[in-house]
Amino acid sequence: MEPASGPTIMGIDVIMVATVLAAVATFAVLLAIYAATTVRDPMAKRVRALNERREQLKAGIVASTSKRRRSISNKNEVADRVRSFLSSLKMLQDEQVEKAQRRLMQAGMRSKDLAFVVIFARFVLPLVFGSIVIVGVYMLDWFPHWGMLKKYGLVAGTLILSYKAPDLWLKNRVDKRTNAIRKGLPDALDLLVICAEAGLTVDAAFGRVARELGKAYPELGDECALTSIELGFLTDRRSAFENLAMRIDLESVRGVVTTMIQTEKYGTPLASALRVLSAEFRNERMMRAEEKAARLPAIMTVPLILFILPVLFIVILGPASCSISDALLK
Repeated sequence: MEPASGPTIMGIDVIMVATVLAAVATFAVLLAIYAATTVRDPMAKRVRALNERREQLKAGIVASTSKRRRSISNKNEVADRVRSFLSSLKMLQDEQVEKAQRRLMQAGMRSKDLAFVVIFARFVLPLVFGSIVIVGVYMLDWFPHWGMLKKYGLVAGTLILSYKAPDLWLKNRVDKRTNAIRKGLPDALDLLVICAEAGLTVDAAFGRVARELGKAYPELGDECALTSIELGFLTDRRSAFENLAMRIDLESVRGVVTTMIQTEKYGTPLASALRVLSAEFRNERMMRAEEKAARLPAIMTVPLILFILPVLFIVILGPASCSISDALLK
């Protein structure tokens, strides 16, 4: 006797598909419960990093000699080993290291030693993945039906992607953080205007903005808090503003920094200048929202044709086709 088989649709066992979907749904529910019960404070890590920066400024690290900086950077043993290895291969260039450190700061990573890890990854990843693909393609014959051109393209693509992977990952982090800061910048400027009109100093105003907007815009609150700390500890306030412009890859932030420096230098009213900038940034945010709304019909065309219209036709024409087939069979 043949074992009883369940109902099938187009040759697919319905019971098996339902079992798989039920298992996926159960896993999703368990994952949601775990995520809900293990919520972590997103500001805890940021506050800890800011406290470390405050202690560094108290110790005079910003204005310290190069010898002190080397002694502090040597605390990270992994980065020290990587730096020694790269130095032995003569792969470290000052311009390259400074660019990597600047991109790491724009991505929200404060440790400058990570720049050596990024440079090391550019060197190691092509060797590792390129060797694996070369051995698999030319020695183990992974794709026997491929021609020489396809095999060469696979090897070359692997080498290029593995070399650019650290830069792509870093660029993705920078873009996400920059977009998050761009969204909250008009609100931060409005709050800065209120604080300036209330008589607060610039460093106190930045600290207030960090406290008020830290929950809604944690990245922007992080930068404002760090700027407030640097304004309180650095001997040159201009350096604190320039550090803010260097950490955020936004033209609007550079405009705000230029305005801050000019008001500090010439004693012009800060509130009126920031109010004008805030109005401009709000207009830009509204224009970006209108641009996205205008692109929505064109973006929805493909999902509408592929997913919505076929289902609509099935729902409308399905009962009629079933009635016609029943009438013809009778």
